Amino acid sequence: MSALRLKGIPAAPGYAIGRAWVLDRETRGSVERRSVADVAAELERLDRAVSAAKADIRGLIDEVRRRLGAEEAEIFEAHLLLLEDEEFIGRARTRVAEQSRNAESALHETAEEIAGTLESMDDDYMKERAADIRDVGRRLIGHLTGADGNRSVRPAGPLVLIAGDLTPSETVRFQGTAAGFATAAGGRTAHAAILARALGLPAVVGIGERVLAVENGSVVVVDGTTGELLANPSPDELERYRELQARYEQRRRRLLPYRNLPSVTADGASVELAANIGSPLDAEAAADNGAEGVGLFRTEFLYMQHDALPGEDEQFEAYKSVALRFHGRPVVVRTLDVGGDKELKALPLPKEDNPFLGVRAIRLCLNRKDLFRTQLRALLRASVYGTIKIMFPMIATLAEWREARALLDAAAGELRREGVPVPDRLEAGIMVEVPSAAVLADLFAKEVDFFSIGTNDLVQYVMAADRMNPELARLNDPFHPAVLRLIRGVVEAARREGKRVGMCGEMAGNPLAVPLLLGLGLDEFSMSAGSILPVRALISRLNRSEMSRLAEEALKLDDPDAIRSLILRAVPGLADPD
Repeated sequence: MSALRLKGIPAAPGYAIGRAWVLDRETRGSVERRSVADVAAELERLDRAVSAAKADIRGLIDEVRRRLGAEEAEIFEAHLLLLEDEEFIGRARTRVAEQSRNAESALHETAEEIAGTLESMDDDYMKERAADIRDVGRRLIGHLTGADGNRSVRPAGPLVLIAGDLTPSETVRFQGTAAGFATAAGGRTAHAAILARALGLPAVVGIGERVLAVENGSVVVVDGTTGELLANPSPDELERYRELQARYEQRRRRLLPYRNLPSVTADGASVELAANIGSPLDAEAAADNGAEGVGLFRTEFLYMQHDALPGEDEQFEAYKSVALRFHGRPVVVRTLDVGGDKELKALPLPKEDNPFLGVRAIRLCLNRKDLFRTQLRALLRASVYGTIKIMFPMIATLAEWREARALLDAAAGELRREGVPVPDRLEAGIMVEVPSAAVLADLFAKEVDFFSIGTNDLVQYVMAADRMNPELARLNDPFHPAVLRLIRGVVEAARREGKRVGMCGEMAGNPLAVPLLLGLGLDEFSMSAGSILPVRALISRLNRSEMSRLAEEALKLDDPDAIRSLILRAVPGLADPD
């Protein structure tokens, strides 16, 4: 049988080799519809399934929180909320009651109806939540039928899962069973991809429907580093990937000594390697991986894990615990970044046609000053226990920055009048993710204390390209000269005013981008905890002055691929560090 090589989106690094286990889309998606004579009994049956599913999910939340951290567990907290959602469970109950039909078919039809609506939206976040709806629906149907929802034959030996998409529950359930996975749909920010990275499962997503043609039981390789899936490799290809897999694991073990070393280049230039976290529990993993601070503390988790908005004291305790964990090292806390694409049950917001360009982040906070004031007071109180810095997201104008800074100062004055200790002055900066902020960096630099570049949104806004659409991957490219020139402008504007510049987007942890960013003069790189040691090892063998000359050459080029090639030629071994 001839080899088949398919390209997708690299979602989790590493190499997985095994027999393809193709999850049967037909049997996972089909449910028999039957009429029932006793509607009341059928509704009781549905209620029992909901109760059983809640118990399942609570156990899963505890397991994921223990193994991976609070941020990953929040994925399943949202599943609990779905089981109490009248729009979902209530609609299924109505179908049972009004149509005298079995609960399985009512649930399946309801889940597909809601998931289909989400998938039809332009918003990536909402599209990816369709997998969560189907996840909960399948769990409920499984309790009703006693089936696992997949009847395709499971091959022997190491397995690689192949599916149209994987739900979060499936991703966690198959860890230990599967060596990796590949899916037709999905993107790097899908819940399955986030969990794959946390679990250390190599994964490629967004391959397209062709991946479903891979024969069940055939030998496949998942290359989570390049985003490729190879089916039926030749003996020579298979041996090459086995060598890459072994070297990848050896490299992971060799990185451990870098955990307690400073982040210093070969010519003695110091930078800061920080972690992106989503909860106090994540701070432990970050510290264990040698983080020199927190470059991005996403505070949304406090708001997403409860039905009610968190109060000042609850937030204070969370921020305080992270500040204490890092013993005076900087902790950059991003103020609430919800609205539009991130819905809160406790904060109903009007629907928007284009939520990524809507009332979100700082725009929402300036509209809801009561909400903002509570968070600012909690942060100010916690800041006496460490070095907390406050970062405002989605800043587009100087007026927004000034209003946010004034509200921070007003909250500090209010606390002082109440006799509550707060710092004389708390550092505050902005997340550069809106192109206008990058263009006006010279003006912002005169007022802000620091910048942090959020490349995930910046790239898609600069290029007007949805970062979750695989057909636009050529445009959604952080190495595009337009993006790099904006980054250079931000760094140069900050340097003229003596201000620091960090980066907290995916690009900061990309080994191919690190030499370039080092040469552009970045002060801080903030990334997922698992990326810190590889980046520290890389930085230790780079010469900053040489990387500065590399950056100058790169910015003369007009093509992202040419820039990548230049970097690979300038840094021997970068493509294959081992």
